[in-house]
Amino acid sequence: MSRARDLADLGGSADAGGLTGRNLIINGAMTVAQRGTSSTGVGSANGYFTVDRFQVFTGSTAGRATMSQVADGPDGFANSLKFECTTSDTTIAAGENFGILQILEGQDLQHLKKGTSNAESLTLSFYVKGNASATYTVEMKDNDNDRINTQKFDVTTSWNRVSLTFVPDTTGALDNDNLGSFQFGLWLHAGSDFTGGTFASNTWAAKTNGNRVYSTQTSFFDSTSRTFFITGVQLEVGETATPFEHEDFATTLRKCQRYFQAFKTGRVNTSLVSVASSTSQAVINMPLQVEPRALASYDGALASGTFTKTGTVAVNAFPSSGNNVTSIAFWVCNSTEISVGLNTSATLVQYNGYMTRVGATAGETVFTLDVEL
Repeated sequence: MSRARDLADLGGSADAGGLTGRNLIINGAMTVAQRGTSSTGVGSANGYFTVDRFQVFTGSTAGRATMSQVADGPDGFANSLKFECTTSDTTIAAGENFGILQILEGQDLQHLKKGTSNAESLTLSFYVKGNASATYTVEMKDNDNDRINTQKFDVTTSWNRVSLTFVPDTTGALDNDNLGSFQFGLWLHAGSDFTGGTFASNTWAAKTNGNRVYSTQTSFFDSTSRTFFITGVQLEVGETATPFEHEDFATTLRKCQRYFQAFKTGRVNTSLVSVASSTSQAVINMPLQVEPRALASYDGALASGTFTKTGTVAVNAFPSSGNNVTSIAFWVCNSTEISVGLNTSATLVQYNGYMTRVGATAGETVFTLDVEL
């Protein structure tokens, strides 16, 4: 029985705002884009480029796209994620692929009861449109047990809500940890290594690459006129697609910051206090916005992640506008703060305190912490 039916039996209504917390997808309304709102040349590498939590996967293709957060959506949605083909690829090699995915932590999915006789069905819903009719593939993938379930879906030139229910999987439990146990992906382009097998719609099975993509699906890179828009992505327990669970921006942002945090200046020349750990290195401490998915200790123990200097940083450089911090020496964090070692071309006195200037412009992203799955 679906949770929508459960609520109805209790006198509630999905339309009335019940079923809070049912959406397993983060940032499904495409509202948060900490890295930026547009990225060109997408297709050359895997990665996160614009809207948070939606990763591009790609392999071998010569096709390229512009990926953007745009102010376009069906009623009730202010934003969507848009792909626009800028370089076509009509000679598709066997190993080519391109699409987007979101990876989920196993500890957030234990209620799916996957791998047991009581495993739950899952329903995925989302709104899509494009410049022309198209057919693509959705994949659910159990990363812990290397199992997949796929279905195709259609796109038209108008916003349309797609709803796909995936049968329960009684094989393979998900790990109870903060690693990437499960993912959903949209395949927008694929070669014969992925389309040349037997496509068994809505069937859980051990992953076989040839069976992953619908054999005659559209290639997003078939023309530079091709576009693809998506928003309102929701994955929930049960066999019914309930109304999309809208949440306030601050809640969505905090969920995204568990995986990626952009440290921005509030004004030009924001001041921080640092202490020289050597004649060429200073250490600053900064509060974290939320506890990150993975922590780093001084001995470098970290499941994954990077801390990057992206903006202007100078130690004892007032009133100069110079940028004398050359690189990050180390970074460590606990649940509330992050300590960063800054290599600098300035000559420091060990153990002295220094004023450190960050940001040449107001709102500049000076550092980023990335612990994405």
